[in-house]
Amino acid sequence: MATADESGPLGTVKEYPRATVAVVSVVGYALVLGTFAGVVPDSVFPSLTEGQVNLLSHAIAAVNTVTTVLLVVGWRWIRAGEVRKHAAAMSASFGLIMVFLVLYLTRVGGGPGEKHIVIRETAFLGAYAGAVELAYLAMLAIHIVLSIVTVPVVLYAIVLGATHTPEELRTETSHKRVGRIAAGTWIVSLTLGVVTYLLLNWVYAYEFVRVAR
Repeated sequence: MATADESGPLGTVKEYPRATVAVVSVVGYALVLGTFAGVVPDSVFPSLTEGQVNLLSHAIAAVNTVTTVLLVVGWRWIRAGEVRKHAAAMSASFGLIMVFLVLYLTRVGGGPGEKHIVIRETAFLGAYAGAVELAYLAMLAIHIVLSIVTVPVVLYAIVLGATHTPEELRTETSHKRVGRIAAGTWIVSLTLGVVTYLLLNWVYAYEFVRVAR
């Protein structure tokens, strides 16, 4: 966390944090939705094999797991008054989320064959399969919803932290309250994402289904 140069770009961001968050959020949503809808050109993404799609899924889960750990220790550090360690952990978490976004969009935008996305359907078999499937779908739905609604909250906490000193954060901003909400929902979303990944990849079977965009 540092004081922004009031005459530079960070000074503008500091003065208009909500507008900055709104613009970045819209761009992020548009990029993700555009990739799903096939609006983003196919040439942007590499053509992936099914094996590479699997590899990206594992990499995404690893990134999300490390991010979750960083968020938890960052939360503990700020409660212990370790401001610098907290800032470093949260900055690293945000950096990893950017890595996640690149990996995720590559997995969605790439895939075997042109203008196709690869969907992996889960097969729930055996005892209590119905209950497990319902739990899986519920966790997946919560993960997706939180992933969407958390974006502006997380960005707002990051913007405040990047443009204010620790003293300013305590006395002039809502960083503490917003950060608590952002970190809590972020942790829940990532944890559910990792749990559904484990169910999809290591507990139950799946198959690839190609769907034209």
